[in-house]
Amino acid sequence: MIPEHWNPQTPPLEVIQWALEHYPDLIITSAFNLNGVVLLELAAQAGYTGEVVFVDTGYHFPETLETRDRLSARYPQMRFVTLSAGLPPDPWGEERFRSDPDGCCNVRKVAPLRAYLSEKNPSALLNARSRDQAPTRQGLGFLEPGQRLRINPLAYWHRAQLEAFAQTHQLFVNPLYWSGFLSIGCWPCTRAVRPGEEARAGRWAGRGKTECGLWQGEQAL
Repeated sequence: MIPEHWNPQTPPLEVIQWALEHYPDLIITSAFNLNGVVLLELAAQAGYTGEVVFVDTGYHFPETLETRDRLSARYPQMRFVTLSAGLPPDPWGEERFRSDPDGCCNVRKVAPLRAYLSEKNPSALLNARSRDQAPTRQGLGFLEPGQRLRINPLAYWHRAQLEAFAQTHQLFVNPLYWSGFLSIGCWPCTRAVRPGEEARAGRWAGRGKTECGLWQGEQAL
């Protein structure tokens, strides 16, 4: 399935162009982190005019929602879709993220996206994950089998390349990123990354959890 000439140095733009040619109904999923911002710019350069799907868990930082709105204005040719489980905030002190972060992610993030994808039934998902984000992602390649094909154009790019691309193209990056929040999820379960830590070390720190469940686990997309 993967073109024979592809290798870790293959430009992400080439991967996206190939994806649009072979899977024209693909959908982009994003939480608008640095990787996601870069992916949207590359997708725009490749001519993508489809959906960009984001799940609002009810616990996102205001800066994340601002980033979504800024990107939506920058790329009017794309349709930005915000999903929600429709759940109110849990009672103070009884929030699921305190005692059951997996369950919280499942009901507020994974379930709404799985339901939407079941309805839309795209043949592939274009996402922005890369190998250097966490040990759980070190085996990523451009193409990844799953319930539907997952295409990872940025699999081999490292953080310095992503930052340079964002600066060269004057992209709006979540302001929290420059304060050390190298991977930004829900505010109760996200902290700034400490020197020497991987990009996703600030997600669910101390909770024995490394992934939200969208890409790994029984409910993975």
